[in-house]
Amino acid sequence: MNLSSLIGGFMRRHWQSYAASALMLAGVALCTVWVPRKIGVMIDGLAAHRLGEHALWIELAQLLGLGVIIYVLRVAWRLRLFAAAYQLGVELRTRFYARLSKQGPAFYQKQRTGDLMALATNDIDAIEMAAGEAMLAGFDGSLTLIMVVAIMTLGVDWRLAAIALLPFPLMALAFWRISSHIHTASTDSLERFAALNDHVQESLSGVRTLRALGLEQHSARQFGELAARAANASLVAQRWEAAYEPAVGLTLSLAGTLTLGLGGYLVWNGELTIGELTSFTMYLGQLIWPMFAAGWVLSLIEHGRAAFARVQPLLEAPLSVDDHGTLATLAPGPLLLDGVSFSYAGQDATARPALSNVSLSLQAGQTLGLVGPTGAGKSTLLRVLLRQATPQRGTVAWSGQLLSDYTLATLRSAISWVPQESFLFSATIAENIALARPGATRAEVEHAAHMAAIHEDILRFPQGYDSHVGEKGITLSGGQRQRVAIARSLLADSALLLLDDALSAVDTGTETRILEHLEELRRERPGRSAIIASHRLSAVAGADLIVVLRDGHITESGDHDALLAVDGWYASQWRYQQLEASLDAL
Repeated sequence: MNLSSLIGGFMRRHWQSYAASALMLAGVALCTVWVPRKIGVMIDGLAAHRLGEHALWIELAQLLGLGVIIYVLRVAWRLRLFAAAYQLGVELRTRFYARLSKQGPAFYQKQRTGDLMALATNDIDAIEMAAGEAMLAGFDGSLTLIMVVAIMTLGVDWRLAAIALLPFPLMALAFWRISSHIHTASTDSLERFAALNDHVQESLSGVRTLRALGLEQHSARQFGELAARAANASLVAQRWEAAYEPAVGLTLSLAGTLTLGLGGYLVWNGELTIGELTSFTMYLGQLIWPMFAAGWVLSLIEHGRAAFARVQPLLEAPLSVDDHGTLATLAPGPLLLDGVSFSYAGQDATARPALSNVSLSLQAGQTLGLVGPTGAGKSTLLRVLLRQATPQRGTVAWSGQLLSDYTLATLRSAISWVPQESFLFSATIAENIALARPGATRAEVEHAAHMAAIHEDILRFPQGYDSHVGEKGITLSGGQRQRVAIARSLLADSALLLLDDALSAVDTGTETRILEHLEELRRERPGRSAIIASHRLSAVAGADLIVVLRDGHITESGDHDALLAVDGWYASQWRYQQLEASLDAL
């Protein structure tokens, strides 16, 4: 798809608005070209003493009426057109957001947040202008040009029209050269703006790190350089856009000179009246708008083309995780992994896979503990269950069906996930917890907070549950953010709960309380399963099954007592962590 087909399809869907605007523009053009004709007739009538005072006032009133009609129609077509053109921006942004929301982590590893934000704002604005202002300005200018040239040729004098149009091919050549430069300059300007946007987004997100490292001045210098480059790129594009005006001015000046030369000769020889020459000169002045419209339209189209060339690849980018499943319901059942192997894209062929031949079984209502050293593959295994990553080998089944048989919406509604880095939105604590169930009552929200051992902390805030947490939960500590995220997942009441090292920022006492509450919830709902990935072994000691992952392989499995009896990595780590805890208690 290109920009023309995009705009063409949009115009077909909203043809009523475009047709109504076109009719109003046709009315504007008719009224506009009628004005010089009436003035010429009035001048000839006054010169020949055929126009009396009463008739003159009638003619002037008619001219005033034409002006009012032109004003009303111009306001009306703009209101009608831009109401439709802005809808294209809404549709594109909706498509863009929907596409982004369906993409998996592999997609975002290759994209920059600031660039995506620039595409959703600046670039789509340019496409919107191409669909709105450019289309109707092009229609208005073309219609006015045709009508003016026709009346100059057929209604005044064809010889004047022929000589007046002689310079116009040179202007068309200039426009072609200028538009090609504008396309290049627009692409560079949009990319520079995206780079600036990305730097601002990263700097604001990591402002505390910049301050801690004393990099404020360095970041400010980078910002200044990027801002200067963006400004220079925009200036280059504006310079080329400004080149349209001299081309129009030179063309019309030359056309006016030729017209006055030939027109004066014809008047002198009695082949043309003063009123006709005046009308023709006014018509020539009316060609200023079609010429400027041509330059304006070409500029908007080139901006739109450059923007669409950046937006289109993301709109048509294949989903990093296919969503071809058809099953819309998921009943709690056993979770089976059979020979699952996964390697990240771009990983060296000689590097070990993130997961290698992983097989395990978790019955409904059981709790699975995932432990192992850093980089063992615990988070990757959870991503496979969430279908954020698709294994190259092996299968994953839930309740007797492959995960890929379920729609992504069905699968993810059945799973509550608390990642390592808990994300909170810039809203109140209650609103953040209730995201899992927007219709939840305050009592249900508070119960979930109690289960996550955060209720007492919340009550200590000045506004309690109505306290705003700031962007990304900046006003809360790491442990508080984790517990709010856990409360959110518990409120969802999903069939499977995934905790990815989500207790790392809380003390052991709070961890024990949360685990006890999780056990209570599991007893209340027997079919609810949980998978807890943790570096702290005390978090998984009560699990029905504990799996030790090392280098992507399962090296040990069993319950807590069985693994201690094996005296392997798990037992060694357990003794070390117990000793560490006893020393901290001293």
